[in-house]
Amino acid sequence: MPKQEVLCPQDAIIAVDVQNDFCPGGALGIDGGDAVVPVLNDWLDKAAQQGALVVVSRDWHPVAHCSFEAQGGPWPEHCLQDTEGAAFHPELRLPLGTVRVSKGTAFDRDAYSAFDGTGLQSFLESRGIKRVWIGGLACDVCVKATVLDACKFGFETHLIVAATRAVNPDQLVTVIDEMRGAGTIIEDDA
Repeated sequence: MPKQEVLCPQDAIIAVDVQNDFCPGGALGIDGGDAVVPVLNDWLDKAAQQGALVVVSRDWHPVAHCSFEAQGGPWPEHCLQDTEGAAFHPELRLPLGTVRVSKGTAFDRDAYSAFDGTGLQSFLESRGIKRVWIGGLACDVCVKATVLDACKFGFETHLIVAATRAVNPDQLVTVIDEMRGAGTIIEDDA
């Protein structure tokens, strides 16, 4: 359950890439990736009840995307547009009015941050958003990039540790320290 933080219309919850391909059994499955869903659902429910904005990002790759190993990239083929692997986890409860952000849509350019090439920064600013809480997959890749960008763009940024898992869990302490060093508030009590 989220801590007793009171959310308001100047707040946003950003759920990063909670997609089937990043959960166990997916093309790029992360150990325990599906365990983030109940924690995020609590935050999403709270956001809906208290008038905060909900944003979900997704990898939305075209065929032959530059990040895929077959094209010389670091990752196996994953989150192809309009496939079951690219779909949000079926138990993720997205409230009415959830804003969906697609990234990694260009053939020749990858994007890890939910802010990268999506217009999310200006959208949040136009809505008067001041604080963001971020969770999702994976902590050491797309969540980290999103958190660092949120800090860079001047949002009060919170990482919901219980709502994220890492591709490389052995690097998690270093990754969290990097985010903390950028000004992120670490919420480690879910």
